[in-house]
Amino acid sequence: MNYQAPLRDMRFVLHELFDIVGHCERLGNGLDRETIDGVLEEAARFTAEVIAPLNRNGDEQGCRLSDGQVSTPDGFREAYGQFVANGWASMTGPAEYGGQGFPQLMSASFHEMLMAASLSFRIYSGLTESAVLAVHRHGSEFLKQTYLQKIVSGEWTGTMCLTEAQAGTDLALLRTRATPEVDGSYRISGSKIFISGGDQDLTPNIVHLVLARLPDAPAGVKGISLFLVPKFIPTDDGQPGTRNSLSCGALEHKMGIKGAATCVMNFDDARGWLIGEANQGLACMFTMMNDARFQVGLQGLGIAEAAFQGGLAYARERLQSRALSGPVAPEKPADPIIVHPDVRRMLLTQKTLSEGCRLLAAYTARQLDLERADSDEQVREKAGKRAALLIPMVKAFFTDAGQEAASLGVQIYGGHGYIREWGMEQLMRDSRITQLYEGTNGIQALDFIRRKVLADNAAELRALIGELAGEVETAAAYPALAGMQAAARQRLGEWHGLGVNVVESCQRDPQEIGAVSVDFLAYSAYVVLGCLWLQAAVRASAALAAGSNEPAFYQAKLQAADFYWRRVLPRASGHREALLGGAQCLMAMDEADFAF
Repeated sequence: MNYQAPLRDMRFVLHELFDIVGHCERLGNGLDRETIDGVLEEAARFTAEVIAPLNRNGDEQGCRLSDGQVSTPDGFREAYGQFVANGWASMTGPAEYGGQGFPQLMSASFHEMLMAASLSFRIYSGLTESAVLAVHRHGSEFLKQTYLQKIVSGEWTGTMCLTEAQAGTDLALLRTRATPEVDGSYRISGSKIFISGGDQDLTPNIVHLVLARLPDAPAGVKGISLFLVPKFIPTDDGQPGTRNSLSCGALEHKMGIKGAATCVMNFDDARGWLIGEANQGLACMFTMMNDARFQVGLQGLGIAEAAFQGGLAYARERLQSRALSGPVAPEKPADPIIVHPDVRRMLLTQKTLSEGCRLLAAYTARQLDLERADSDEQVREKAGKRAALLIPMVKAFFTDAGQEAASLGVQIYGGHGYIREWGMEQLMRDSRITQLYEGTNGIQALDFIRRKVLADNAAELRALIGELAGEVETAAAYPALAGMQAAARQRLGEWHGLGVNVVESCQRDPQEIGAVSVDFLAYSAYVVLGCLWLQAAVRASAALAAGSNEPAFYQAKLQAADFYWRRVLPRASGHREALLGGAQCLMAMDEADFAF
């Protein structure tokens, strides 16, 4: 499978819908259209020519552990060297530590490209960027001066060490211990599992961010602290020095992302330094967790795009049967399968989910940028609330969409999709983890309901609905969109009423929180994508009315929007009916009666 970044659609999203140039002016980072487009084009070349060719071998060769050292698949080390040398690693880092300070609205496009080209390769750098956020925001001046420039540049990588065998989602069960030393450092002891990039041969040092408990820590999540624990303790001149007492005990044998080292990490009185305040580790970790969850959402988007590209290429080439309306290619023994309605249904589902998710990714990235860098405190606060509402939706819905798109890709290929050589089954295996790590999608749904909707009595949800309702009215200028506009008004009204119902039912019975969460998140995401597709249709209509010299592109946008509204958005109704079924039917059966 060959991957080519969807540059035309990315430019449509960035320039025509979200005015990235104006956004950059507001943030004061000086990026103009020529620079932005140049970066996108070079990113597309880099991911197609350097990263995508690693994907197949990375899956087949995997990582190896020998004498305590992990080796990455052939080609990864050289590609990572180019990744760092060309400045891609420092794209989002703070300028005062050597970063380029690109906004998320810009970098999200490049990160999507990386995810689509080789998810395994991207995993090594993804958490490094999250570690930069945590150290920059919560680290002491000593830690910033010692580590930030190295991890911002990508010269060293970073990890997140949360999970233990008995403590996954429930970090209250965490057992790793931290003992204070007289010099202000700590000794960290414990074992962590599922650590992405816990060891590798790409960089000379790795900076682990580790959750652990101090001796006098209170029980539960209120007694967790965050520590920086390097693989090698830096010397005074900033080079890797003494090897710390930590090691990779094993590599996990996984369903997918085989080119990414997923490690069991053992800390045996390893030297570490506190990040932030004692017993405030969870708050510090969530600085990077929200970024990591957004990045995992982009993983789902990248997989969806790669699956669509593979399915489309195959559907254009594979000859099988004749079109129902008569031969389309009479000179050939059969027609290409793209003529068949069911194949088109699958392709259009992939296309509208991936392009719709790209719209929501850009909207969310814009909120993240405003939260971090806008000069107006009220704007930062408002954007932070909006981003918090959207992050669980992005993580859960995008990764579900990625798995669905990959599954549809296998279906489009038929039996060949089940065979390794075509590459589609790898996408399906790789994508499965995205629904699990950084908080399972069920946990994202609970977060959406409990911490985002119920916490403020749905005030931010209503604000989002109101904003989308205002955007829907812009469609009035285009009579051809009247049907879609009327349907959008109806859906937004329904969503508002459903939100009221959900809040009331959850307040009456806490079991309803778990009963409605997954379906309400999915319902919400489908409606948000529908409204964003309507905005895309408005922009396409405006371009056509202005006599664009790309009429085929904009006409296709209108047709894709129409498909989404007719054939994908109706799924929301099923989620609505399901959540209205309530908790009683879930909880009524005695546990013993589940047996057969």
